[in-house]
Amino acid sequence: MSHRVLTALIAAVFTSSIPTSLRAQALPAGVTERGITVPGPVPLPGTLTLPDGEGPFPGVILVHGSGAGDRDETMPPPLAPNKPFQDLAWGLAQRGIVVLRYDKRAKVQGTWYIGKNFTVYDESIQDALSALTLLRQQPQVDIRHTFQLGHSLGGMLAPRIGKADGKVAGIIIMAGATRVQLIDQMDRQGAYFQSLAGADSDKVKAQRAAAAPIFAKVRGLKPADTSDNTPIPGMGGTGTRYWLDLAAFDPALTMRDLHVPVLVLQGMRDFQVAPDQVDDWLKVVGPRPDITVNRYPSLNHLFMTGTGTPSPADYATRGHVDQQVIADIAAWVKAR
Repeated sequence: MSHRVLTALIAAVFTSSIPTSLRAQALPAGVTERGITVPGPVPLPGTLTLPDGEGPFPGVILVHGSGAGDRDETMPPPLAPNKPFQDLAWGLAQRGIVVLRYDKRAKVQGTWYIGKNFTVYDESIQDALSALTLLRQQPQVDIRHTFQLGHSLGGMLAPRIGKADGKVAGIIIMAGATRVQLIDQMDRQGAYFQSLAGADSDKVKAQRAAAAPIFAKVRGLKPADTSDNTPIPGMGGTGTRYWLDLAAFDPALTMRDLHVPVLVLQGMRDFQVAPDQVDDWLKVVGPRPDITVNRYPSLNHLFMTGTGTPSPADYATRGHVDQQVIADIAAWVKAR
């Protein structure tokens, strides 16, 4: 779900005094970082996180979910500004893996999209491919062992990125093993928020009612509509080509044709990408010995711990990606 729509609905469901920043954290022992720029139509500032030693080490790029995310995938207001990509980068580097993360194009130069009937290739895929190429150019990286890790939308797109790249040693999908169309995912999340809203349910219901004709327009798009270059109101600047491109893409079918090892991670408290979507994805991909699936009972969409009924209140809590998740990723990468 786009951060703009998600945060608007959360604001209607949940209000709290949330700090504007996390307490500054010191770089962990055994890890160094340096700035790096991912080349492309918009050069993207990034960070290369390195283990101590000469290597060569396996390397991983981190691919964001939807929205104008920074390199740490810092959550936007009114959410607590947790930094799951920073957690992953530091934790994996401590375990001997180089990590490249970068600011999204929409974060660096949102005006680039104005007047362009863009798709997720422009939003995410092109820059991920460039990041993989850049990762392999680093002397500390073993070019035979480079991986992509996608979270949420980045996980859903992971098979497309891997197929286009053709060189990845493996794919890690975090909360992205789904075949549900993004527009339907947004609608499902809105319905879930409404079920939790209590006294504010009328406000959420009104927001969903206002969005309904926009969602209906997106679902009704036809290939002949691609000539329309006008952004769809309320959809974050996206237009017809963006949604038609997504509608034509089945992540599981693409994954079925991509024969590389896959690690699928799913938090069972995730209400943004529901856990049952993994099972639907797996049915289409088919049984494969090179697919590993890890499910975490207490973790949410950010792979942080929570309790009780999953809700937007989870995102008000300052936290970190669960250490077991980081350990599982590191062990899987090193075993490839």
